[in-house]
Amino acid sequence: MGAGTIQDPSYVREAFARIADRYVTTNHVLSLGTDILWRRKVARIVRSWQPRRVLDVATGTGDLALEMQDACPDAEITGSDFCAEMLAHASRRGLARTLVADALALPFQDGEFDVVTVAFGLRNMADYAAAIREMRRVLRPGGHVLVLDFSLPEGAMRKPYRWYLHNILPKMAGYLTGQKDAYEYLGGSIEEFPMGKEMCALINAQGFGDAHAQPLTCGVASIYMAEAV
Repeated sequence: MGAGTIQDPSYVREAFARIADRYVTTNHVLSLGTDILWRRKVARIVRSWQPRRVLDVATGTGDLALEMQDACPDAEITGSDFCAEMLAHASRRGLARTLVADALALPFQDGEFDVVTVAFGLRNMADYAAAIREMRRVLRPGGHVLVLDFSLPEGAMRKPYRWYLHNILPKMAGYLTGQKDAYEYLGGSIEEFPMGKEMCALINAQGFGDAHAQPLTCGVASIYMAEAV
């Protein structure tokens, strides 16, 4: 699914609603806990920007937003998601501000936030470019966007990782959640998601400058950062 590919929003919302109860535990098991370290790194980066208002788009069960809430106690952290079932878990886990909202039509004024983040959510959106433009709209000039998502490692790791992605991960996730089909699309979505220079170019084209990538864990995931211009 490239930059112009349309995901099925109804399927995505329904799939996440079905796995909401076991989503957090499943993510930690499938990543061997490294997803926790990735989010903590993002929270430290956001803290270094000293934001007053932060929006975490597609916050899901609030994993990243909660990390940022702890790391940036003086900032107002808002988590938005279009799946109410996922947000209910975020609220119960202690996220103070949540809002059911479509990432392609955020209910905020222009320039409301200093930082907008999205972790493992952009890949599931109907239009990557439109979602990034909407994030730019709600950011003040000079504000930062940060995208954390899966990517493919380079070199010798790529082939075994792809085999794991398509053969082992869906079966493990299906066992843990009882909802195998909700994870069957994951491998394909990662394969076709823009990464590296391609993602940086996509971000820059939506009103940002100096987009750059930071690979994590040998490239299994990547952080993309840019400044609103």
